[in-house]
Amino acid sequence: MKLDFTRWLPAIAKESYRKTALSVVGVAALGGLALAPTAAAAPVTTGPHQGAVAAIDLATGKAAGKTAAKTAAPVRHEDQPIESGLTTGSATGKPPAGKPSRDELIPHGIEGAQSRVPLDDAQLANARSIVDAAKKTGVGDRGAVIGVATSLQESKLYNLGHLGAYNDHDSQGLFQQRPSSGWGTPDQVNDPEYAATAFFTALKNVGGWQDLPLTTAAQTVQVSAFPYAYAQWEEQAADIVQQIW
Repeated sequence: MKLDFTRWLPAIAKESYRKTALSVVGVAALGGLALAPTAAAAPVTTGPHQGAVAAIDLATGKAAGKTAAKTAAPVRHEDQPIESGLTTGSATGKPPAGKPSRDELIPHGIEGAQSRVPLDDAQLANARSIVDAAKKTGVGDRGAVIGVATSLQESKLYNLGHLGAYNDHDSQGLFQQRPSSGWGTPDQVNDPEYAATAFFTALKNVGGWQDLPLTTAAQTVQVSAFPYAYAQWEEQAADIVQQIW
């Protein structure tokens, strides 16, 4: 079961986080990631483990109705994710008025195979919080794509609390930030606005982040054991940001 979970949410197995951004020297060293072979991303085919399901239920307010639902006949619930342009791909052509273009959102092109997941209302609400924080911190639409892609990798855009035995130390929230590493208190890192603002503040301290491939920029902030995993979410993140920008 734990193996299935690490496939669904691999970044919870991260080694460590850092509160402060890397120095220019550190960024230059990690910049070598951009020259390394891009790992092909496997489509997400497994579901979350039992602990993550419980955390998602709490995050989305679904836990209260679980007990009654156990005795009911199987039906399609209203909160079941529905396929949309955010999960199956966006339409081609010019973006709607006032929306960023594809070239602005993905200036360096897609790296490797892409993965997508269906989104429910809770995930979209969290994506909006990330985009709002991107606007407020001044990282713009490209920063928003990096933020949304990072959260897709770390938590599938769910505001996950502590996952008990399945947790990587004390990683929590949309970006799986660790209070023990200085990201904030548990309450803070579980607040979408705070978590996103903390991520973008660290991103802004990465020299030349705008010119880095998404996976390198995200990895410089997150210091994940899976440095190439962020790249697989760039296309869906761009679709999300374009729609809600």
